[in-house]
Amino acid sequence: MSISNQKILIVGGGSGMGLALARRCVEAGAEIVIAGRTQDRLQRAREELGNPLGLALTVVDIAREDQVADLFARIGGLDHIVSTAADIEGAYRLVPEVDLKAAQRAVDSKLFGPLLLAKHGAPRLAAGGSMTFVSGIAAYRPAARGSVVAAVNAALEGLVRALAVELAPVRVNAVSPGWVDTTIWAQVAGDRKAEMLAAMAERLPVGRIGQPADIADAIIFLIGNGFATGTMLHVEGGHRLV
Repeated sequence: MSISNQKILIVGGGSGMGLALARRCVEAGAEIVIAGRTQDRLQRAREELGNPLGLALTVVDIAREDQVADLFARIGGLDHIVSTAADIEGAYRLVPEVDLKAAQRAVDSKLFGPLLLAKHGAPRLAAGGSMTFVSGIAAYRPAARGSVVAAVNAALEGLVRALAVELAPVRVNAVSPGWVDTTIWAQVAGDRKAEMLAAMAERLPVGRIGQPADIADAIIFLIGNGFATGTMLHVEGGHRLV
């Protein structure tokens, strides 16, 4: 399935995996709407993409139902919805140090946000449309300090399976990335980012850490494959094996 001339909403498209996906969509001739929480980041994304025709930017907090409802009222019909949004700053803590506010932000961005996108966005999707979300390796290979992120990723995958049944024939899928070199690692590892990523690269069967474009390509596959729904597509360099 070609995505040329199709209209795609990318929530979290201002940076990282979402921005890489936006770039792929622009290259494929799609009309894209990038949504995010800060106007400055959205404007930087526009500049990085070369200010292409057919690009729209909109500010939204997907944890706010009123904002999500207004978003879809403004942008109208769509072919595909993608969310790469993840507010996990402060969520990586040992259990005795868990910050419930940070945990709630993680749940809002990766569970309730997708639920609201489905509630208000599914009726706007064209026949053959899809929704794609981003889970993560923590649901399968959790580590110390990662209980909140492991739990929310696992919950998102359960939601995806349920939505695929309830919203059919709309297709609902998720990509589960492994360790990908994004700005999130500065929050997780601080000054040890390069050291931690290099150590993981040595462990992985593919011999490297993932890049945002790797995940973007996986999302493009799920958008374009009309026979994929309720699927968790693992793109993690073999991390589940080691």
